[in-house]
Amino acid sequence: MDNSWLAPSEERVLVTGGAGFLGSYVVRRLHAQGWKHVIVAHHRDYDLVQMADIDRLLSDVRPTVIIHLAAVVGGIGANRASPGRFFYENLMMGTHLMEQARLAGVKKFIGIGTICSYPKHTPVPFREDDLWQGYPEETNAPYGLAKKMLLVQAQAYREQYGFNAIHLLPVNLYGPEDNFDDESSHVIPALIKKCISARNAGHAELTAWGDGSPTREFLYVEDAAEAIVLATERYDKAEPVNIGAGFEISIRELSELVAELSGFHGQIAWDTSKPNGQPRRCLDTSRAEQQFGFRASTDFRTGLRRTIDWYEQTRGSSPDGS
Repeated sequence: MDNSWLAPSEERVLVTGGAGFLGSYVVRRLHAQGWKHVIVAHHRDYDLVQMADIDRLLSDVRPTVIIHLAAVVGGIGANRASPGRFFYENLMMGTHLMEQARLAGVKKFIGIGTICSYPKHTPVPFREDDLWQGYPEETNAPYGLAKKMLLVQAQAYREQYGFNAIHLLPVNLYGPEDNFDDESSHVIPALIKKCISARNAGHAELTAWGDGSPTREFLYVEDAAEAIVLATERYDKAEPVNIGAGFEISIRELSELVAELSGFHGQIAWDTSKPNGQPRRCLDTSRAEQQFGFRASTDFRTGLRRTIDWYEQTRGSSPDGS
């Protein structure tokens, strides 16, 4: 669809979560693409769970385009520890923000969903039409369903109000500047930290969660940022769009690859008392390519190497990898 009514040099783009991992890459990509007025909303200034703060933010910034990246996210452990918080805060942030954006006359709203919204046993590769064919995997369900409701809201607002809201479904992201916190990191940064810590300490073994059998798909963060900006510029439809790289790798294979690239030569023990999460994840990415020309370009091994190098250079020199 023609989005020529969007003038990058003139629009005021608000990026919630713009100081975060994905957000910082999206902001850089927007600038590179000629978007001159890009505003980042910092959590220290605006708590987006609070309606009054959203009102104040929109009054202060007066955006014409909003890219909503702010979220409360984490790996399986964090999801299990805080399901209520993950549901409430993600739902409230998105719902309040979209409603106030509509009332404020925002031209376009880009909502970022999650692969966790898909049913637990979705046929591989995941197609957008499968989104409603079952309940999400239990450990991710509160987060996944909160994000899924923003798709419902976007479609309802488009139908009733003509509000231009789109919804993107990215897979797990990784790359330099990722979150390496022990309590909330996702699988790739968690494995990198474990491998480098074990290597530095001279350990002969490290422990990973589950049994290693689940598969996952991973998208390099720079590719994800490219996809979001392309969708902002070119996509204007109600249907959600998968954002991914179109491949799957088992957690066991991933662990062995991270160990190899990190220089850890010991054994990986599997703690099967810990949950595996969703059995398989791999996206059909054809809609993104057809609708706005996105195709992931970063080789997985190359992306992992860059991520490990960044971690080593910034945090990986101490024995515990912190």
